[in-house]
Amino acid sequence: MDERFNQDGLVLSDHYAETMENAVLPFLKAREKRCSVQGAGGKPLFCVSCDADAPKGTVLVLHGFTESAEKFSELMYSLVQNGFSVVAYDQRGHGHSWRDDAAKKDVSLTHVSDFNEYEQDLMDVCDAVLKKMPKPWMIFAHSMGGAVASLFLERHPDVISRAALCAPMIAAILGNIPAPVVSGMCRCFKLFGMGSKRVFISKPYDGPEDFNTAFATGRERFEWYDKVKHAHKEYWNNGPSYSWTLEAIKVSKWLLAPGAAEKIACPVKLYTADDDASVYPEPQKQFIGRVKQGEWAFVKGSKHEIYRSADDVLFPWWHDVLAFLKKGAE
Repeated sequence: MDERFNQDGLVLSDHYAETMENAVLPFLKAREKRCSVQGAGGKPLFCVSCDADAPKGTVLVLHGFTESAEKFSELMYSLVQNGFSVVAYDQRGHGHSWRDDAAKKDVSLTHVSDFNEYEQDLMDVCDAVLKKMPKPWMIFAHSMGGAVASLFLERHPDVISRAALCAPMIAAILGNIPAPVVSGMCRCFKLFGMGSKRVFISKPYDGPEDFNTAFATGRERFEWYDKVKHAHKEYWNNGPSYSWTLEAIKVSKWLLAPGAAEKIACPVKLYTADDDASVYPEPQKQFIGRVKQGEWAFVKGSKHEIYRSADDVLFPWWHDVLAFLKKGAE
């Protein structure tokens, strides 16, 4: 057994960056297939897939707000090591995927005109890539990706057989301002043609970030991706536009609408973070409680990015995620 990894193929914190650069990334690169998928409106999405040996199924990894597929490299490695082929892509406005003109001028701006575009992009990735991969097809989605996945599961209940949601954005935290007030403000800015402008309380990406204010509790994991992000402008996503903020409020209403969650047919396990400054926990519990085969779990000692926790929190949590996914492959 390689002593750099735990039993599930996660990287031990000792020499984390070295192991990522010398073992994890080369392994994934040797197996990966890259392609461009035409998403909603014909916009190109950067997509990558990795084949497992004798795969027992495929997991589609869906990143969150201001993230990228590469940020999930450690989890993708673990999934492949556990017999799952993997598909991941950069959502529109993120990473190597398409950005509109406003986001091209300000690479750290995160903008979308309509949240439905995210959901349509997911369907397009499923049609172009996932459906060529081994069944069963499953999803692991984080934060905003969890909102996109949940919306997709409600609208397309016959595609995915199992889904694990990591601190999903069922309802985003908007500071101390009530959602109706924020919504009204964003609508006004859109009315005056400023929907693609950065919200006034947000600042552009200005270099390495501070671990003390990060959504991660695993310092080594934080520092590794912080360096990756700083070295690649396409990963500089930071604050939202007024339009993105308005769409985040709207999707919460869609996900929690009467009868919506009840349409989800597959087993779903939702993990709520302990100290989450990005999304509210109660709407998560309301949502998963209405999913027919829904299961809820609380991850003590974690922040919003559960998948970037310290070893003592990350390892048992991820082992549970793998166990849940493996049930779908039995």
